[in-house]
Amino acid sequence: MTNMYEVPKEMREFADRSVAQARKAFDGFMGAVQKTAQTMDTGSVPHLAPARDLSDKAAAFAQHNVNAAFDVAQKLVHAKDFQEVLAIQTAYLKAQMETIQTQSRDLGAVVQTAANPIKK
Repeated sequence: MTNMYEVPKEMREFADRSVAQARKAFDGFMGAVQKTAQTMDTGSVPHLAPARDLSDKAAAFAQHNVNAAFDVAQKLVHAKDFQEVLAIQTAYLKAQMETIQTQSRDLGAVVQTAANPIKK
């Protein structure tokens, strides 16, 4: 029986390069976002610090989530059969559900801190 998931080598190589290029473009974008965020001066306006913390946390979450998507795309490009595709996708979805729960808790803590600043 022939493998019904057979993907031509050229197509796999093209997909592999496309994922790598997209990852590189995203990394450049995130570098620009981080550089811009670093220029935000919260020292002279202390009440903006929680907003910067929230922004930094959201950017870190976005970067993590997109990198996880790139990782799964890279794995899918190299999958040998449909069962491997399903296993990769299932593992990715499970990991992302756990990540979303953790990120939601972390983001909630940052928002709570911003909403209830402790005065020293």
